Amino acid sequence: MESKRQQKYSKLIQKELGEIFQKEAKHMVGNAMVTVVRVLMSPDLSVAKVNLSFLLANNEVLFEKINENKKEIRKHLGLRIGKSVRIVPELAFFMDESASYAQHMDKIISSLDIPEASDEDEEEED
Repeated sequence: MESKRQQKYSKLIQKELGEIFQKEAKHMVGNAMVTVVRVLMSPDLSVAKVNLSFLLANNEVLFEKINENKKEIRKHLGLRIGKSVRIVPELAFFMDESASYAQHMDKIISSLDIPEASDEDEEEED
Protein backbone atom coordinates (compact mmCIF):
# COMPACT_ATOMS: atom_id res chain seq x y z
CA MET A 1 0.00 0.00 0.00
CA GLU A 2 1.45 3.33 -1.05
CA SER A 3 1.64 6.17 1.45
CA LYS A 4 0.05 9.56 0.68
CA ARG A 5 3.57 10.91 0.07
CA GLN A 6 4.35 8.15 -2.44
CA GLN A 7 1.03 8.77 -4.22
CA LYS A 8 1.72 12.51 -4.39
CA TYR A 9 5.17 11.91 -5.92
CA SER A 10 3.75 9.30 -8.31
CA LYS A 11 1.19 11.78 -9.66
CA LEU A 12 3.79 14.56 -9.98
CA ILE A 13 6.27 12.35 -11.81
CA GLN A 14 3.57 10.86 -14.05
CA LYS A 15 2.46 14.35 -15.11
CA GLU A 16 6.00 15.67 -15.66
CA LEU A 17 7.21 12.60 -17.58
CA GLY A 18 4.14 12.84 -19.81
CA GLU A 19 5.11 16.39 -20.70
CA ILE A 20 8.79 15.48 -21.14
CA PHE A 21 7.84 12.79 -23.70
CA GLN A 22 5.70 15.36 -25.56
CA LYS A 23 8.29 18.16 -25.51
CA GLU A 24 11.93 17.54 -24.54
CA ALA A 25 12.07 13.90 -25.66
CA LYS A 26 10.34 14.44 -29.01
CA HIS A 27 13.62 13.64 -30.82
CA MET A 28 13.59 10.21 -29.12
CA VAL A 29 9.99 9.21 -29.73
CA GLY A 30 9.25 10.90 -33.05
CA ASN A 31 5.56 10.64 -33.99
CA ALA A 32 4.86 7.91 -31.45
CA MET A 33 2.51 8.66 -28.60
CA VAL A 34 4.04 7.68 -25.28
CA THR A 35 1.61 7.36 -22.39
CA VAL A 36 2.83 7.21 -18.81
CA VAL A 37 0.25 4.70 -17.63
CA ARG A 38 1.33 4.44 -14.01
CA VAL A 39 4.16 5.43 -11.69
CA LEU A 40 4.91 3.54 -8.48
CA MET A 41 7.35 5.06 -6.01
CA SER A 42 9.65 3.11 -3.71
CA PRO A 43 8.99 3.78 0.01
CA ASP A 44 12.10 6.01 0.25
CA LEU A 45 11.08 7.85 -2.98
CA SER A 46 14.46 7.08 -4.60
CA VAL A 47 13.09 4.88 -7.42
CA ALA A 48 10.13 5.46 -9.72
CA LYS A 49 8.78 2.41 -11.56
CA VAL A 50 7.24 3.85 -14.70
CA ASN A 51 4.79 1.90 -16.88
CA LEU A 52 4.70 3.16 -20.46
CA SER A 53 2.43 2.35 -23.37
CA PHE A 54 3.00 3.32 -26.99
CA LEU A 55 0.85 4.11 -30.00
CA LEU A 56 2.08 4.35 -33.60
CA ALA A 57 5.44 2.78 -32.82
CA ASN A 58 7.52 -0.37 -32.87
CA ASN A 59 7.21 -0.91 -29.12
CA GLU A 60 10.46 -2.83 -28.57
CA VAL A 61 12.62 -0.39 -30.53
CA LEU A 62 11.08 2.67 -28.89
CA PHE A 63 11.28 1.11 -25.42
CA GLU A 64 14.98 0.37 -25.98
CA LYS A 65 15.62 3.92 -27.15
CA ILE A 66 13.89 5.34 -24.05
CA ASN A 67 15.95 3.07 -21.80
CA GLU A 68 19.18 4.10 -23.53
CA ASN A 69 18.29 7.75 -22.88
CA LYS A 70 17.15 7.25 -19.28
CA LYS A 71 19.84 9.66 -17.96
CA GLU A 72 18.68 12.44 -20.27
CA ILE A 73 15.03 11.90 -19.30
CA ARG A 74 15.98 11.94 -15.61
CA LYS A 75 17.92 15.19 -16.17
CA HIS A 76 14.82 16.82 -17.70
CA LEU A 77 12.77 15.53 -14.77
CA GLY A 78 15.30 17.03 -12.36
CA LEU A 79 15.05 20.42 -14.06
CA ARG A 80 11.26 20.30 -13.68
CA ILE A 81 10.86 18.95 -10.13
CA GLY A 82 14.30 19.51 -8.59
CA LYS A 83 13.15 22.40 -6.42
CA SER A 84 10.23 20.50 -4.91
CA VAL A 85 11.91 17.15 -4.16
CA ARG A 86 14.91 16.17 -2.08
CA ILE A 87 16.18 13.62 -4.59
CA VAL A 88 15.25 13.08 -8.22
CA PRO A 89 14.34 9.38 -8.33
CA GLU A 90 16.08 6.80 -10.48
CA LEU A 91 13.75 5.79 -13.30
CA ALA A 92 12.88 2.17 -14.06
CA PHE A 93 10.81 1.83 -17.22
CA PHE A 94 8.44 -1.04 -17.94
CA MET A 95 6.20 -1.67 -20.94
CA ASP A 96 2.54 -1.63 -20.03
CA GLU A 97 0.92 -4.57 -21.75
CA SER A 98 -2.71 -3.78 -20.86
CA ALA A 99 -3.44 -1.93 -24.13
CA SER A 100 -2.04 -4.67 -26.37
CA TYR A 101 -3.82 -7.26 -24.23
CA ALA A 102 -7.10 -5.37 -24.71
CA GLN A 103 -6.51 -5.23 -28.48
CA HIS A 104 -5.74 -8.95 -28.50
CA MET A 105 -8.95 -9.74 -26.59
CA ASP A 106 -10.95 -7.47 -28.93
CA LYS A 107 -9.61 -9.39 -31.91
CA ILE A 108 -10.49 -12.74 -30.34
CA ILE A 109 -13.99 -11.65 -29.35
CA SER A 110 -14.77 -10.15 -32.76
CA SER A 111 -13.59 -13.34 -34.48
CA LEU A 112 -15.93 -15.57 -32.45
CA ASP A 113 -18.72 -17.10 -34.46
CA ILE A 114 -21.75 -16.51 -32.27
CA PRO A 115 -25.04 -17.35 -33.98
CA GLU A 116 -27.82 -14.78 -33.79
CA ALA A 117 -30.79 -15.68 -31.56
CA SER A 118 -33.61 -16.84 -33.76
CA ASP A 119 -37.18 -15.50 -33.48
CA GLU A 120 -38.43 -18.88 -32.23
CA ASP A 121 -36.05 -18.79 -29.22
CA GLU A 122 -37.32 -15.34 -28.23
CA GLU A 123 -41.03 -16.39 -28.45
CA GLU A 124 -40.52 -19.35 -26.14
CA GLU A 125 -39.49 -17.03 -23.30
CA ASP A 126 -42.89 -15.28 -23.15
